[in-house]
Amino acid sequence: MSGNKPQKEFVPLQIAVVTVSDTRTEENDTSGKYLVDALSAEGHCLNQKHICKDDVETLRALVKVLIEEDAVHAVLLTGGTGFTKRDNTVVSITPLLESTIDGFGEIFRYLSWKEIGSSTIQSRAFAGLSNNTVVFCMPGSPGACKTAWEGIIREQLDSRHRPCNFVDRISSRD
Repeated sequence: MSGNKPQKEFVPLQIAVVTVSDTRTEENDTSGKYLVDALSAEGHCLNQKHICKDDVETLRALVKVLIEEDAVHAVLLTGGTGFTKRDNTVVSITPLLESTIDGFGEIFRYLSWKEIGSSTIQSRAFAGLSNNTVVFCMPGSPGACKTAWEGIIREQLDSRHRPCNFVDRISSRD
């Protein structure tokens, strides 16, 4: 892959999904399931799926390992982006990022505004890059995951999307 020019052919990525929750299980993790199904439907590969307690150190340790794995191109986190005492995704993940993708949170809240109105201000959705891995952090509801995936993430993880996408940046270590 060369430069920042989008590829003409689809490049399947290895993606990890992390549900951040103290209460979710594999049986009731509808948001994580949505993301797994959505990325698979697009032709990407699920590298790993985890449900992680909303604990700063536990979550940070897990995502640090995922970012360091050369086989993982993207990490999708759902949950822990609100304002309760147990919403620790921002505090956990921000220190791991080498650079932030400010537009992700901005566009997510814009799209979400159309769906839930002013309640979107309570979303601290964010994204960034680290070790040539893109990390997207979104709210824990299936609706929010759908908004993020369909409105932003799907295109940004598609090598054919023009004028730009993250595939060259995140797959350049292969």
